[in-house]
Amino acid sequence: MAWTAPDTDRRSFLLTGDERAMLQSFLDRSRDTLLWKCQGLTGIQLATRSVEPSSMSLLGLLRHMTEVERGWFRQKGAGERVPYAYCSETNPDGDFDDVDAAAAEADYARYLEETALCDKAVAALPLDHVVAHPHTGRDISLRWIYLHMIEEYSRHNGHADLLRERVDGDTGY
Repeated sequence: MAWTAPDTDRRSFLLTGDERAMLQSFLDRSRDTLLWKCQGLTGIQLATRSVEPSSMSLLGLLRHMTEVERGWFRQKGAGERVPYAYCSETNPDGDFDDVDAAAAEADYARYLEETALCDKAVAALPLDHVVAHPHTGRDISLRWIYLHMIEEYSRHNGHADLLRERVDGDTGY
């Protein structure tokens, strides 16, 4: 029997609360939405690419967001020295290019583990914690990282909507 992505309950956005709780709420909802777009699909379906020449797939998006979470929260925000999970200097697009339907369950689990590790890595840091932006060298705050991640998920969840519709016709918010 082929593995299928489990059902996901999407958490509701907080409507009131302090800034940190609100940011975490929007991030969690965005994470849940990506998983929701994957639920019920097999590894083969998750690895289905949109259209040539794009290498984008739902599984690729899960792998990409694993990398993005790790890069922004653990590497930059918390200063952890951890390598990327899928990408390298010789293959900077490994998250999308090296998708293997047979590894979908492991990639899904890795994503879940990474988001938990990211939350833990920055939990004690204040939103005003400052690090250097990896490309510009300019100071950015942990607050900026949260906002950037919410924006990143917003863009990619739009891609996920289209990819899911391509795979099985499922639409919805």
